[in-house]
Amino acid sequence: MEDENLIATTLIPFFNNYFPLNSKEKEEVLERFSQRKIKRRGMLLQQGDVCKFFYFVVSGCLKMYVTDDAGKEHNLQFAIEQEWISDLSSFYSEKPSQVFIEAIEPTVVLQIKHADLLHLYIHYHKFDRNFRIITEQKYIALQKRTLENISTSAEVRYHNFVAQHPALALRLPNTQIASYLGITPEFLSKIRKNFTQPS
Repeated sequence: MEDENLIATTLIPFFNNYFPLNSKEKEEVLERFSQRKIKRRGMLLQQGDVCKFFYFVVSGCLKMYVTDDAGKEHNLQFAIEQEWISDLSSFYSEKPSQVFIEAIEPTVVLQIKHADLLHLYIHYHKFDRNFRIITEQKYIALQKRTLENISTSAEVRYHNFVAQHPALALRLPNTQIASYLGITPEFLSKIRKNFTQPS
């Protein structure tokens, strides 16, 4: 019952912002999504495991990252309330993932299995359209970030990050933002200091 209430008050309104669901489609969402709670620093996905779920964040904050040979983390993506996260490559291919997904804060997600999502795609084309929009938006954001990384300075990347993700900029510690921007926490502190000084 708790799962259904949460789905009804968060996920169904989210879908209704794209293509509103009818009563049968709402029933399918209630049946095929489930709630999961993750403690701070808890793992949703370990590198080497198959990603079995697509996650919708109800509350909290998640990060997707990889580690290099020296063990250093490199953040690829964050997800907060009303956002989706998954290793789509592993999720759709059912092959081992190359990334980790970890909770930066205590987090609640609604998750759907691969087989259940395919069922929605096949039997209710509205979900196919909804998730196409979600995936396209993620792709556009990734493309924009890749272009920024190869064509702009760290200062510009930070300014853009703050402009595009003001809530994240306030919630995340320097170490997490620095990892995402590809700079050291010390350099980020310097950028932030200059950013907040009056011109």
